[in-house]
Amino acid sequence: MKLINLLQLYFDKLFISDKWNIGYVNQTPESLISSQKLNGEINWFQEDSADYAADPFITKINGRIHLYYEELNFWKAKGEIMMTDELNFKKKRKVKGIMNKSVHLSYPYLFTVKDKLYCIPETANAKQVALYQVDKDNPQKLKKIRVILNGDDFVDSSIIYYQDKYWLFTSVSGRHGELHIFHSDTLLSAFKPHALNPITVDNHVSRSAGSLFIVEQKLYMPSQNPEKCYGGSIMINEITHINETEFQYRTAFELLPKLPYDLGLHTINFADGLLIVDGKRSVFSVFGPLKKIVRKIRNSAKAHNYAGD
Repeated sequence: MKLINLLQLYFDKLFISDKWNIGYVNQTPESLISSQKLNGEINWFQEDSADYAADPFITKINGRIHLYYEELNFWKAKGEIMMTDELNFKKKRKVKGIMNKSVHLSYPYLFTVKDKLYCIPETANAKQVALYQVDKDNPQKLKKIRVILNGDDFVDSSIIYYQDKYWLFTSVSGRHGELHIFHSDTLLSAFKPHALNPITVDNHVSRSAGSLFIVEQKLYMPSQNPEKCYGGSIMINEITHINETEFQYRTAFELLPKLPYDLGLHTINFADGLLIVDGKRSVFSVFGPLKKIVRKIRNSAKAHNYAGD
């Protein structure tokens, strides 16, 4: 029995890899807060050839639902921002106007201000947080408006207007247990750092997991819980007090992944009565051993480059 278990372990290490997909349920922010769980079965998209389809953000433009998300194909090694006109991958298209091909793209955070739709995609490799506007007549196209932050590997940047200010929540790659908050009176003026930056928080609060949202005048922030693994589950946190010099929160409840994508859940977003999620499962790949060798070479090259900085 021990030998069989050992062989299974080595087989899994060589040939089993992660697969992320996107799904949705009919649920509002109010319903999520009251029920503290995902309602009903998740309607999962039919998978396509991409290794990862994750970080989904959903919006309605000119009466039509659009989905923006990260797509990652292992051999390309860089994430791309894709969009669809429907809740499936059949007519997916690459979003244009963000960055050159050398920058890994993910987490296309969407929000609306005065009927204008904006996007803040994660561009950590470029060491900046940049604001883009979505062309509503051509939703595949983004236009860069301004750079909000510069100089660090910012990830999962999320913004919301609350208590007469714009609040930007972000994290720095590799810095666990830290949250960085910035604020501004207008979207186009300078964002000032919170007096407590970097703010010490629990590890399960330090990275955003989707849109900040408000229910009954209370501000909530979904965050990634890495306790079991990367992207293992989501924590819903209530921001109980926030101003330029103070910050307090409490973790209200946890959202767990569901079968058949029961190995991970790390993004949720809302639009038009829908709650969109991503999920992770294990899949067999005959190229698994080769992928793992390539990954080690890439990681070694990255470590060498960082050492030379």
